[in-house]
Amino acid sequence: MPCGAPSPSAPVRLLLLLSAAADSGLDAEPRVQPAGELGRRRRERGRAVAAVFAAAGVGRRSSGKGGSARAGAGAGAAGAVRGGGVVRRAARVVLAALLRRQAVFLFAPLLYVAAMLLYMGSISLDSVPRIISRPAPGSLYRSPQLYARLRADMDADNATDALATVWRHAYKGGIWRPCINNSTYDLPESNGYIYVEANGGLNQQRASICNAVAVAGFLNATLVIPNFHYHSIWRDPSKFSDIYDEEHFVQRLKNDVRVVDKVPEFIMERFGHNLSNVFNFKIKAWSPIQYYKDAVLPKLIEDRLIRISPFANRLSFDAPSAIQRLRCLANFEALKFSKPITTLSDILVSRMREKSAENNGKYVAVHLRFEEDMVAFSCCVFDGGEEEKKELDAARERGWRGKFTRPGRIIRPGAIRMNGKCPLTPLEVGLMLRGMGFSNNTVIYLASGRIYKAEKNMAPLLEMFPLLQTKETLASDEELAPFKNFSSRMAAIDYSVCVHSEVFVTTQGGNFPHFLLGHRRYIYGGHSKTIKPDKRRLAILFDSPRIGWKSLKRQLVNMRTHSDAKGIEMKRANESIYTFPCPDCMCRSNKSEHSKSIQAR
Repeated sequence: MPCGAPSPSAPVRLLLLLSAAADSGLDAEPRVQPAGELGRRRRERGRAVAAVFAAAGVGRRSSGKGGSARAGAGAGAAGAVRGGGVVRRAARVVLAALLRRQAVFLFAPLLYVAAMLLYMGSISLDSVPRIISRPAPGSLYRSPQLYARLRADMDADNATDALATVWRHAYKGGIWRPCINNSTYDLPESNGYIYVEANGGLNQQRASICNAVAVAGFLNATLVIPNFHYHSIWRDPSKFSDIYDEEHFVQRLKNDVRVVDKVPEFIMERFGHNLSNVFNFKIKAWSPIQYYKDAVLPKLIEDRLIRISPFANRLSFDAPSAIQRLRCLANFEALKFSKPITTLSDILVSRMREKSAENNGKYVAVHLRFEEDMVAFSCCVFDGGEEEKKELDAARERGWRGKFTRPGRIIRPGAIRMNGKCPLTPLEVGLMLRGMGFSNNTVIYLASGRIYKAEKNMAPLLEMFPLLQTKETLASDEELAPFKNFSSRMAAIDYSVCVHSEVFVTTQGGNFPHFLLGHRRYIYGGHSKTIKPDKRRLAILFDSPRIGWKSLKRQLVNMRTHSDAKGIEMKRANESIYTFPCPDCMCRSNKSEHSKSIQAR
């Protein structure tokens, strides 16, 4: 170090020492060494350390500012020798100890961490920048803000007419037509009677009926007209004949399955005229048809009468073609709604076509699930604030006591919305349809129960589609009176009007749209003519604060086109034949054959 330069600080000196020691190859030695070798190595270490201190200028002092170098030369040299000797001896001892006990170096990281903690503790937290996390796209309900921002552009863009051009997809293999062949064989003697209880709502009961027909035919049994189980949720005491045409059902199945309205007296005598004495099978959900042959048939032959309760979803979707044929026959041909339901439904369809005369009688049917129980069950958050939260918490507790409040249950409304599980609001349905190109003079039939906070939530939809209709607006109070307090009969009316619409829009899963899609495929050449939106994508689009009307419309039209392309689909494994009737219930045909079959029907 040049004379007069500032002397290195203590940490720098220590680093110099360690660096010099490493460069000199002064590794720690074993504790036990020969005496001569030990002495030699100690002398080498001493010389190396002395050389390090000499090179670093340890012990040198800078000359005072303005002082005479020559005047203090002797005293400075003597002080340097004395100071240098002391420092060298101390450093030699410390370095030797460190080199002999390498475990000391293990504490270096701890010392570093302790120093950092002391340093951080001296910094004020007020100076640390705060990181604000943004909600994930699609996790919030911002559709009202989007509607308010885009409404002017939407109203100015009312020239498109999607109703006339919505279905452009043509299946390359040709059009599909119903082809359920009638049986030409005489029925053998019956093995006994099967009595089932169909539980659930309208379409869950429908599935039970069709599956019961298939099982009875497979077991060569006589089917007793299914009993409808009364449920506290649906609160509908309707019987089979109140909803379906029982005579048509029996006649249409007579060549395939025997059907009677009640168990014969001579059979009931064996059980004391009490059905509770009849053996009841508890069958697992989605059981294969072979299970019925192995487990049910022997008991049926023995007792001549068995019960199966409950019977919803008790038969696998996949079955041999003969079983699938019976399912098709029951669902698409044998089950027709009762005369009162059919009469009112036909009247409502006629009135819808009159109101949509400007569109050649074509109308759009929307199945909207935004009733209070659906909104509560979804656990989604909308725009009602604390009042909405209290109301829906109370509704959840009434309907599903303890289900949503049990310990460990974590509900993430944002994740539910991002996953496309939130029911679409009336406002969102309107935004979607306008974005897909349906003008505000489109006539819409709304199939729904009582909308949650209807006055507030229906207002935007009516602004976008002022010609919207429901069964309550189409029919008089006198016409609806026989059906008003029966949820399944009201649902049957909605079902019938939706079947005959040019476009059907489903906004939430469930048995209603699943059966309706299959029914529409069955009567419209294999095409469901249904818009099934991508609700995950909708959640992101409706939560986009900067999206413009043109961009939103372009993406929604693409979504509509995708629904058109998916209109004709074949049934795959583990899918319902009631939703996908091709190819089990339908056959390919050319357009001329299809036209003839439509005219014949």
